[in-house]
Amino acid sequence: MQWNQAALTRRIEVSAHHRPADLVIRGGQIVNVFSGEITVADIAIIDGMIAGIGSYEGKEIVDANGKWIIPGLIDGHVHIESSLLSPKEFARVVLQHGVTSVITDPHEIGSVAGVEGIRYMLEQSEGLPMDQFVMLPSCVPATPFESCAARLTAEDLEPFYSHPRVLGLAEVMDYGALAGAEPGMVEKLASAHAHGKRIDGHAAGIAADQLDVYAAAGIRTDHECINAEEAKQRLALGMYVMIREGTATRDLEAILPAVTPYNARRCVFVTDDKLTDDLLDEGSVDHNVRLAIRHGLPPVTAIQMATLNTAECFGLRDRGAIAPGYIADLVLLDHLEELTIHSVYKQGRPVVIERQLQKAAFPATTLSNSTHTAALSSCHMTPLEADHLALSLRSERCNVIEVIPQSIVTRHAIEQADIVNGHFVPSVERDLLKLVVAERHQATGHIGRAIVKGFQLKRGAIVSTVAHDSHNLIAAGASDEELLLAIRHVTELGGGLAVIDGEQVLASLPLSIGGLLSELPYEQVYMQLGQLQQALQHIGAAQHFDPFLTLSFLALPVIPTLKLTDLGLFDFAAGRHISVEAIEQPHSLPQT
Repeated sequence: MQWNQAALTRRIEVSAHHRPADLVIRGGQIVNVFSGEITVADIAIIDGMIAGIGSYEGKEIVDANGKWIIPGLIDGHVHIESSLLSPKEFARVVLQHGVTSVITDPHEIGSVAGVEGIRYMLEQSEGLPMDQFVMLPSCVPATPFESCAARLTAEDLEPFYSHPRVLGLAEVMDYGALAGAEPGMVEKLASAHAHGKRIDGHAAGIAADQLDVYAAAGIRTDHECINAEEAKQRLALGMYVMIREGTATRDLEAILPAVTPYNARRCVFVTDDKLTDDLLDEGSVDHNVRLAIRHGLPPVTAIQMATLNTAECFGLRDRGAIAPGYIADLVLLDHLEELTIHSVYKQGRPVVIERQLQKAAFPATTLSNSTHTAALSSCHMTPLEADHLALSLRSERCNVIEVIPQSIVTRHAIEQADIVNGHFVPSVERDLLKLVVAERHQATGHIGRAIVKGFQLKRGAIVSTVAHDSHNLIAAGASDEELLLAIRHVTELGGGLAVIDGEQVLASLPLSIGGLLSELPYEQVYMQLGQLQQALQHIGAAQHFDPFLTLSFLALPVIPTLKLTDLGLFDFAAGRHISVEAIEQPHSLPQT
C-alpha cells in the first residue's frame, strides 16, 4: 500500500500542495533525529504516511502548539511473554508509553509449543495498532542440559521467513554450538543469511576474543553487555549494542559511559524482559530514554537511540524518524526531557489521546482454531509427593546459587547446610532455601534440586511455570510441604504464579496459555500481580528486586554462574552439571 502507484500519487500531491492532507498536526516542536535539530512546523499525513513537513492544510487539524513531537519509540529486543500478557494486551500497555513498534523473540512460547507457539504470536498480533516484528527463536532447546518441550530446526523455521513481520533469527545463545560450528546451528544461520535477514546475538559471559566468533557468523547485535568495557568490545567489532533496562536486569547506568558522539548511532534501547506492573508503573523503552537523559545523555541522542537507530539496525526503512516518506508513527510530549507522553499516533491514527488509550483502535482478537490446540496447554506432570523433593546430602559443605539483585547472573557460593537424616533442611535464619525445577511438558518425572540464597523468605514458598528457557516448573521454599502445595496449585491452574504460606495459597495468577501468558485483560493481570507482591511481603521476601522474575532466570543455564535445571545443578563456567555437595572449587564471576 505504501509504495503502490495510487498511494504514491496521493502522497506526492499532498507534498506538492495539490490536495489537502488527511491529517495535519500543526505547530508542534518536531525532533529531527537526523540532524539533531528541533523545528516548529506542520506534519502533513495521508494514508498513514508523512507527506510533508512545513505549512500544510488538511481535512483534519490537530493543534500541537506547546508540544514536542518525536517518532514512535521502538523496543529493539523484547520477549512479550515476559509481560505475562497476550500480544493484544501487551500492545495496550506499551502504546501508552509511546512504543509503536517492537522487535520480539517468541523464544519462550516457542520452547513450550514449537511452531504452534510462533504461529500463535504472529496471528494474535495481526491487525493491532502497533507493529510486533518477530525474530525467530534460534535455540530451542537452548542447551542439551535441560528438558525442553520443543525442538525447532532450520527446516521448521524456514517457512516463517516469508512472513512480512519476520525480520530474522533471534538471539544466538548457544555459544558452544556456534563456536563448534555444529551443523544444526550453522544451517539456521545460513538460512537466515540466504533470506537476507538479521541475526541477533546473546554473548553473555563471553570473553573479548570469543566475540569474533559472533561477528564472523554475521551476528550484528548483542543485548547481554553488563558494563561499559563489554559495550566497547562489541562496538569495536561493528555490532549494535542493545542497552537493556528491564525488570530483572538493569544495565543502562553501567553501559552509558561507553556511549560517545562517535558510536551513539550504533546503540539502541531494549527491555528484553519486563513484567506488566513495571511496564505500567515505570514504562517500556521510554523509561530507558528518561533514565539516559537523567544520566547526562542529550535528549535528542537518547530519543534517536530509541527510534532511528533501532529502525536502521533491523532494516526498517519506513519508520524511526519524522520526515516525508516515513510512517506517521508519532508521539506528542508535554515535556521533552521528562518524556511525558500526551498523545500517540500509529500510522496517523490516534491510539492514545491526552493520556487515554483509545479502545476503538483495537480489534476484538480471539484465539484462532489453528493455534488453540493442545500444544498451548501446559503442566503435563507426573504426580508429586513430598519425598520426590528430598535433597540427599552427605556433606554439609554445599554449592549454593546466590541471587544477585537486579541481575540474571548468579554467584557460586559455598555454604554450610543443615542436614537432618541425610537430607537438606532449609534455614530461613541463614536465608538458605530449597530450589526445585520439575519437568512439566512430557511427564518425565525429572526433578532438579538445589540450594538458593538471597530471596530472604521468612516462611512459605513461591512457584512459577515461567522458567527460562525451557519453562519447566520452578519453586523456592522454606519447607517441602509448602513447596509441594505450591507445585500442586499451579499444576491445577494449568500454569501460573503463586505464593504459599503454610497450608494457605496467599495469591496466584493463572497463565493458561502455555503456562506463560494470561488470557485476562492487562488491568486484571496488574491487579493480581499486586496481590502477589503483597503476598511476597507477607512471607518476608526481598523487596529490592522482583522475586518472581529473578526466580524465572535461575533455570537458565546459558547465563553465568550457577543455575538449576530439571536435570540438576549446572555450572556455567565448567559447562556441565555438578553435585550440590561442594567437592570442587567454585567458578566465580566478579561481583556486579
